[in-house]
Amino acid sequence: MNEVRVALVNDYEVVARGVVSMLRSYRNRIHVVELDLNKQVSEHVDIALYDTFASTREDRAAVRELAANPLVAAVVVYSWNLDPTLVNTAITHGAGGYVSKGLPAAQLVAALEAIRNGGERVHLGATGTAGVIGGDWPGREEGLTEREAEVLALITQGLSNTEIAERTHLSINSIKTYIRSCYRTIGVSSRTNAVLWGIEHGFRPDRVRIEHPEPAPGGGADLMARP
Repeated sequence: MNEVRVALVNDYEVVARGVVSMLRSYRNRIHVVELDLNKQVSEHVDIALYDTFASTREDRAAVRELAANPLVAAVVVYSWNLDPTLVNTAITHGAGGYVSKGLPAAQLVAALEAIRNGGERVHLGATGTAGVIGGDWPGREEGLTEREAEVLALITQGLSNTEIAERTHLSINSIKTYIRSCYRTIGVSSRTNAVLWGIEHGFRPDRVRIEHPEPAPGGGADLMARP
């Protein structure tokens, strides 16, 4: 069957491009048509892969909006949050699939193919795959984990601890733990300084759309390229 046409939907260029890079070895099976940063998908795609990293929008609304786009055959939520209630809610509101960000590249590709072909819609991975680190995120080169980076991104966008907990579906205590470890890593001691650090290091959303991803040096990240 033909390759899966995918639009990556996320507000952060580094996150979207990280997924492209993660899938670089599978360009004969996955064709990334667009990186959509806070914009509507404008080409026909089999899957709009909605990455939930640091999104301040309520996921149900985002899923419904994408699902209503006639150019999108299926919306797939791509998330660390694997609570069954969240998965069921996403499916109820129009998602055609739900995929864990803990899946390695080969399993992610297989999951997208299965969803496109009408097979299993939920792919959360087997026990032990949660430790897989794929893709990219702001602050990774500074030593931040993806969870720490997501919390810092939401702080930079002005959310309170309570709002962050609601958005990420984590407890307040977990949010406070991530904040403390994040502060230690970036060398700040206050929320104000953390926000300033975040602004200076790419933690504000990129509200533009990139059409036709440009190849990285050597062409490794260009999923548009034909084999």
